[in-house]
Amino acid sequence: MDLILFSSSFCEPCAQTRAVLAEVERMVPQATVIEFDVARDNGEAEANGIRSTPTVLVRTAEGVEVFRAVGAPTLDQVLVAAAKAL
Repeated sequence: MDLILFSSSFCEPCAQTRAVLAEVERMVPQATVIEFDVARDNGEAEANGIRSTPTVLVRTAEGVEVFRAVGAPTLDQVLVAAAKAL
């Protein structure tokens, strides 16, 4: 399962989101965090319909999106999404 973070360097909520995703990755062994900087990886951001940062996508191992959060999600939100993705 992938926890995908679209971030930007000037984004304070992105730092909070990184901490939440790191905690989920620690708690859920199947979870892998992937981060894209929208300035550097704008093609990836555009392909995923990213309009603001932070945006978090949770995808199953098969690549199916089960959760999308625009803004900083809570730990509980991401844990519930991770459970759906398993």
